[in-house]
This record gives sequence, C-alpha cells and structure tokens, in this order.
Amino acid sequence: PSAEAIAGIKAAVEKTYGRRSRRIADMNLEAIDHALAHLHRFELPAAAHSQIPVHQIPMHQIPVPAAADPFIHSVTAELIAGRGNALPVSRLPVDGAWPSATAQYEKRDLALNIPHWETDLCTHCGKCVLVCPHSVIRSKAFDAALLQDAPAGFPAVPIKGAKEFPPDTMISYQLSPDDCTGCTLCVEICPISDKSNASRKALNMVPKQQTLEQERRNWDFFNTLPEFDRTLVKETTLKGAMLYQPLFEFSGACSGCGETPYIRLLSQLFGDHMLVANATGCSSIYGGNLPTTPWTHNADGRGPAWNNSLFEDNAEFGLGMRAALDKQSAYARELLQALSGQLDAELVEQILGADEHSEAGLAAQRERIVQLRDRLTALADPRAAALAAVADKLARHSVWIVGGDGWAYDIGYGGLDHVLASGRNVNILVLDTEVYSNTGGQTSKATPRAAVAKFSAGGKPGPKKDLARLAMDYEHVYVAHVSYAGKDVQTLRTFLEAESYDGPSLIIAYSPCIAHGFDLADNHAHQRLAVESGHWPLFRYDPRRAAEGQNPLRLDSKPPSIPYSHFARTEARFSMLMRSHPEAAAAYLDAAQKEVSERY
Repeated sequence: PSAEAIAGIKAAVEKTYGRRSRRIADMNLEAIDHALAHLHRFELPAAAHSQIPVHQIPMHQIPVPAAADPFIHSVTAELIAGRGNALPVSRLPVDGAWPSATAQYEKRDLALNIPHWETDLCTHCGKCVLVCPHSVIRSKAFDAALLQDAPAGFPAVPIKGAKEFPPDTMISYQLSPDDCTGCTLCVEICPISDKSNASRKALNMVPKQQTLEQERRNWDFFNTLPEFDRTLVKETTLKGAMLYQPLFEFSGACSGCGETPYIRLLSQLFGDHMLVANATGCSSIYGGNLPTTPWTHNADGRGPAWNNSLFEDNAEFGLGMRAALDKQSAYARELLQALSGQLDAELVEQILGADEHSEAGLAAQRERIVQLRDRLTALADPRAAALAAVADKLARHSVWIVGGDGWAYDIGYGGLDHVLASGRNVNILVLDTEVYSNTGGQTSKATPRAAVAKFSAGGKPGPKKDLARLAMDYEHVYVAHVSYAGKDVQTLRTFLEAESYDGPSLIIAYSPCIAHGFDLADNHAHQRLAVESGHWPLFRYDPRRAAEGQNPLRLDSKPPSIPYSHFARTEARFSMLMRSHPEAAAAYLDAAQKEVSERY
C-alpha cells in the first residue's frame, strides 16, 4: 500500500482503538516491512525420513502404569498417543460411561517455572492449595514415622498451630511438577515473606529444570502417603479443609483459570458422596473432554459421579438426579423396615436414625451399611437381594448442578428457576465469568454495563441481571455471592452451609476469565478490585436464620471503598470502550456507579 494508505490505516486505528492499539499496529506494519529481509531458503528432502508417524507418540512416553485398568491401556493411552482413528468401535463403552482419574496420565509439562516451598517460612495456612487452578499443590498431614522411606530432600515439617492433630504429626506441601502450568497464583496468594528479604516468600517460582527431578521423586513418594482421617479434620478452617484430597485434578483449563478452584473445593468437601450435573460450557469441556477426565476418586474408589447434559436443561437434569436418589433412598428404607424382623433391631434403628451431617456421621453410616450387606447375604427372602442392590442409598448423597452464567442467567434460566421453586435439596454452583467464555466471548445477561463483548461491541448498555436477588425473593433458597480471593474463608464456609441446607442452594462464584482482557496471573488482584468497588459484594442469605428471628442476609464484604471506574479501567473489556467511545463509556460507568451504590 502507499504511504498515504498506511498513514490512513494508522490514523483510523488510533481514532477507534486508542494510542496503545496504534503502537501495536505500528509493530505489525514494521514486521511486514522487514519480512523479506529475513526469509531463508529451506531445501526439502526428496523423501520423509522421520521414524515417528505424524501426530503419534510412542507408547513408552505415555506414563500409564502397568497396574492401570486394561481399558486405560487399550483405549485411553491409544487416544493420548494419537491413534484414536485405529481403535475399533467394539472397544468403546457401550453405555457411554468412561473411567475417571485419567487426567493424571497426560502430563502436559507446560511450565517454565514452578513453585518451590520454603519450609522455614510457611505457616501452613493452606491458601496455596485453595487457589491452585489445576490441583497441582497438595497438603498432607501424616505420622513422622512414615518419613523413613522418603527420598533424600523430601520436605516435611511438624504441623503448626493445630491442637486436633496427634503428636509427631508432620505436614508436607507438594506439587506435581509435570502438571503445573506456572500460573504463579500460589505465590501471589502466599501471605508470608522473609522479614530480612521481602522478595522471598514461603512459595517462590524457580526455573523448572532446577528442581524437576527432585520434585518428581518427592511427588511419587507423596502419593504413597495415606490421606489423613477426614473425621479428625477441622473443615471450617483452610488449613484443615485443604488436607482433604481433591477429587478434581490436572484439568485442561486455561492457566490461572478463575473457575476451577471452586470445583476443586467442591470435590474436596463432598466429592466422595457427590453427583454432578454439568451444563455445557467451559466446565464441561475441561471436565469431560475425551480421552481423559480430571474427576477422580479416592483410595476407597469413591468419587464424584459426573455427567454433562444439554445447555438448556441442565437444571432439570440435576433435579432428576435428586428425585431418583430420593426415590431409591425411600425404597431402601421401606425394604429395611420390612426386613427389620429378620435383622439386628439396633442396627436397623441406627441406620434409619443416623445423623450424617458430619464426616464422622457419614463414615459411621457407611460402616453400618457394610454390616447390613453382610447380614443380608444370610437371608433367603428375595427382598434382601433387592435391598443389597440399593443399600448405598441409605447413606447421604450430595447433588450439585454446575454451569456458567450463559446457562444460569440465559439459556437455562427457566429450568433453574423451576428447580429453585421446587424446594428440593439440590445445590447449584454458577461459575460467573460474566460472558459466554466457551463459545468465544459473547454478551450474556451476566455481562456488566459498559463491558465490551461480542454482540455488544459498543459496550453493553443495560445492567447485569441480579440472579441472587431473584433467588432470594423465593425466601426458601440459600443464596450466596463468593470470590475466593476476595475472602477465602467466606467461600469455604458458604460451600459448607449451602450443602448442609435442606433445600435449594445457589452459590454464584466470581470467576475471572481471559475474556476479561488481562493476564490471569493477576486473577486475584482483579477479584479484590471487584469486591472493593462493590461490583461483587460478598454475602450469604440463609433462610434458617429467618426461622430463628434473625436477618437471613449477611454482608461479608465491607462497603465499597474504591470507585467502580478504578476497577473497570484495569480490564480491557471496559478500557477499550473508554478509548473508542469515551463519552458512552463515561455515561455507562456513571450509571454503573449509581447501581453499585444503590445495591449496597
């Protein structure tokens, strides 16, 4: 193009998108200008000489242990190796059910730098485990005697400030170096710094090759350590709750993802008795994409049962799970009462009257069910076999309906509203990215005023839909706003309260996304700004408090302390409108500020 044309392009770019965008355009034009001078001739060989078939990986490079299920070797490993086209249809599951705990075999090896634990500084707060988007960092408490088999250099220290642990209890914070994405969120959240060197924290990023082999040995040994007894853990503290094994690990979500920490927390607290109905969206893509899934199970084989429904009917799908479980439980209790004359009366009474709201209560009920099944084998009554088939439904199960804002606020809202109105005991987790993240960043009803997204290139003129207020109007729904970096303990307690509530619960979780237009290494800072500006107030609405004569609504965040515009200008979804249409942006932000103040 002519010099005049180039100048016109630059001027148009600057007028529409601002000076920063013009600098980017200048760099692109400069790259084009220098392209010809940097071309190099490459001689093609007469024939291909590679010994590895294109897009295929040698099986010895796929870390699937010999003891793994034969299906993993014959199907999953073949898909990872790129040989899926060669698989016969007969090897695929007839019922569509795939094994869990398979993301552990992918070992994506993405990070250039990984965190290193400084044992002398750490206070064992558990924050790094909470925020890790890929469940790469774990904590375990264990008896010191188990360290006799540890590799040289394995880090472990006596656990601090926890009276509930036996003497000689050690703790270790360990990462899987081949699964870390290097997002740095664990280092950012770490609250402890060396007083003599402020840049040194209890967690610090180091070049991966510096510690890789040692960390691999440490990780292998760490996995041999037993999980700490869940019934002895104080789950209302981060230190305690983060000792629970995550049953969601190593997902393919974006590095620094704002959604996955909530899902991992869910799996830690309730995963061994949880069913998940997952709406189509980011959480279904990283949650169940073939050939692997990050949903896993514990040493007892217990883990979440997960399924993905259509975008528009996921709430109804989850409600169906609850209805089926309730019917199976009622059927099991009827059979148990009918057979009570042939069984131990005390055992039957304990099962029917069990309190399972604590980890200890749930564990005790499971032991009773094992005893029941043993005694049912001695009965000739055909009802005994029927009861044995549904006996596990005598223990508590937790149903979670999970999805993004595109589902909850928009396409699936009719079903969501139906589930809230039903009064059934289901839990709903909305991962609110405020945009249709998975399909390319289109505007949703959760998109805030003034934000730029697909279908609102001139900034969204209307306000964000207030899903929480709509749910609170029912007065029988537990409703909460959470942001794990805004207030981590509030997030933990919200999940525990919501699950314990015998009725519908709705948790709306602030989930920063790459569509917001900032580096997700700064995820936590943006969560804090959202809370401090009043854009994302933290609160819990618990109908049980109203029944006790108290205000059911509790505000867990302070009054807005910074202008809304201070939060908005840090994200490209708002700042690009400030550059392209400054008058419209100013008007929208002024309206948004009034909404924030009114809402508070």
